[in-house]
Amino acid sequence: MRHVTLIVLFTLLAGSALHAQPTSELDFLTGLTEHRELRDMLPKFLKGRAFELLEQRSRTVAGLRTMKQVEERRAYIRKEMLEALGGLPERTPLNARVTGTLDRGDYRIEKIIFESLPNFYVTANLYVPTRGTPPFPGILFPLGHEGGAKAHEAWQRVLGSLAKKGFVGLAWDPVGQGERVQLWDADFGAAKLVRSTTEHSMYGIQCLLTGDNLARYTIWDGIRALDYLLSRPEVDPKRIGLTGNSGGGTHTAYLAALDDRIHVAAPSCYITNWARLLTSIGPQDAEQNLPPWLHSGLDHGDFLLAFAPKPYLLLAAVRDFFSITGVRETHAEVRRVYESLGAAEKIGLVEADDGHGYTLPRRLAAYDWFSRWLKGSGDTGPEPEIEIATEEELFVTESGQVVTSLGGETVYTLNRKRAEMFASKRPQLSADVIRRVIAFNPPGMPVNAASYGVLERSGYRIEKWLYSSEPGIGIPAVVYAPSTPGRKPAVLLVSGRGKAAESSGCEALVKAGFVVMAADLRGLGETRVAGPSASSDWPQYFGDYASSMTGLLIGRPLTGMRAQDIARSLDLLTKRDDVDAARIYGIGRESAGIPLLHAAALDPRLKRVLLDGMLVSYEAVVRATIHRQVFENAPRGVLRSYDLPQLTAMVAPRPVWLVDTVDPLGRRISVEEAARHHGALSDTLRLVRRRPGEAIQNVFLEMAGKP
Repeated sequence: MRHVTLIVLFTLLAGSALHAQPTSELDFLTGLTEHRELRDMLPKFLKGRAFELLEQRSRTVAGLRTMKQVEERRAYIRKEMLEALGGLPERTPLNARVTGTLDRGDYRIEKIIFESLPNFYVTANLYVPTRGTPPFPGILFPLGHEGGAKAHEAWQRVLGSLAKKGFVGLAWDPVGQGERVQLWDADFGAAKLVRSTTEHSMYGIQCLLTGDNLARYTIWDGIRALDYLLSRPEVDPKRIGLTGNSGGGTHTAYLAALDDRIHVAAPSCYITNWARLLTSIGPQDAEQNLPPWLHSGLDHGDFLLAFAPKPYLLLAAVRDFFSITGVRETHAEVRRVYESLGAAEKIGLVEADDGHGYTLPRRLAAYDWFSRWLKGSGDTGPEPEIEIATEEELFVTESGQVVTSLGGETVYTLNRKRAEMFASKRPQLSADVIRRVIAFNPPGMPVNAASYGVLERSGYRIEKWLYSSEPGIGIPAVVYAPSTPGRKPAVLLVSGRGKAAESSGCEALVKAGFVVMAADLRGLGETRVAGPSASSDWPQYFGDYASSMTGLLIGRPLTGMRAQDIARSLDLLTKRDDVDAARIYGIGRESAGIPLLHAAALDPRLKRVLLDGMLVSYEAVVRATIHRQVFENAPRGVLRSYDLPQLTAMVAPRPVWLVDTVDPLGRRISVEEAARHHGALSDTLRLVRRRPGEAIQNVFLEMAGKP
């Protein structure tokens, strides 16, 4: 037996030549006429399920007629939102203070800092009229992702104009933007990840693992911003409006749905519907998705329904990347409900023939809408001239960054504390808990398989199969079968690289006397989704972001779906006449390792498991500042129930070997470091690090023994 620190590995059949198969032979579906959309299989499947859920929701909403029904719907929406967020924090002292003021004649800009949570600092600008008689109506102004955050020119124009028109306006830097960059590189004086949306999703995945959403923090910032706005004597608490563009439109939708202190809302360039999103740009960054939103029977229209029948204006751009058709469909759906409540005049839609942004046509419409409902008469006057400040002039902190001027908490530190709290309260792990977390429920129907030919080789053959994991999902696999008669031990090999990349190892194992099945789990190998998922820098960090997020939105994590593919692969493998069902082993490489570990914890047909290049633990992700290629294997809330070391313990007494375990950046770690995560070793758990160039099949043969 190998000791935990043993590095030397057996060498398989020294001097033997391995015959590598051309990729075109092993990725046998690629290029075939009937499989031209092979790489669209997973997105098509996910969208199909999403559309079914959306259709069910539409039928429910179509039945809303009375105020009682709308109130019941509002209660359901809020309950589901709060569950998706992971709940909201407790209120603590704001400890607000003013650090400076800019005089603009008709108004002043106060530089504000407050704590939405203890030592979690929020930088904000308050625009206060200096003419007129207070108290004034107040406008809460959550920001979008544009550069400069609260100093962005368009935001200054909106807030300055509102101040000149007799409104008090408050804007604050979202996390990851302006003075609140969470991953700030002090040496370079810049954000480590450059794009705020990338930072949002980096932290968003860490929050997801704890069962929270990044929006738990961004929404709470907005609620506490409203607390501060209402604390000002210049503001009339009975006249509060809410508006923002893009990411600010998102938070306008969120805050209006959750907080009854808002009286009038006008989101710009966000509201559409999920049917149009899924057929166009797909899911956006972390805080703009609230899994399992679609599984819960919700859509964009529900944000409006939770606010009904108060005044709500949709500000839209015909040439926005948010579908204008979706805006119109949502408006029509909600307008019917407003009409049934006798409030048709309180729901509006303004379209401008321009692109994404809070452009002049939408700004003018917003001024009129807020004046109409908060001041009693409309305002169709021109937009006033506004003096634009530099970003530095609007800085609240001395350095222009909270992390360098004040320190304090970040989303990373807050989420890490949440993970530690949940770890101390985990229930006893069971198969039912695992099934619930990854939504594992393989169909009971017999596996349906079709042959796509055979490649004859000396001493073995390569069979090409396509079989159904569930309706709409076909799994391509190759089976390396020895020519000798009789039942033999078998290996199921699944790899993040795909089956074609594993040909050398498969050939070595079949020559050693194993039947070997190499399968491409959905979204891997030749079924890998083509092209970038969201934006050019995201695939390197998040892999197939669109499929991962869509799966979470419909309540089907990719980890669980791929574990199901493995179970169906075992269904096929165990029915073969040349396989000894009592000796079936598994090899999972890289991103396929976590699905295989889940499958092994649930399926006793896998007698031994080797996991190569697998993430050491989910805990390591929430403890790391940055991670890569984790999202495809991030079930929502998993750390409330278990971590990967607990799964390896569930497989016992069947052996599990962890080979070249990696950290959240994909770097190999030492055996000693892996042991710190997985605890005491035993005869059933081995941690191994290969020498450079050592083949994985050598390690497997040591684990399994030659047949």
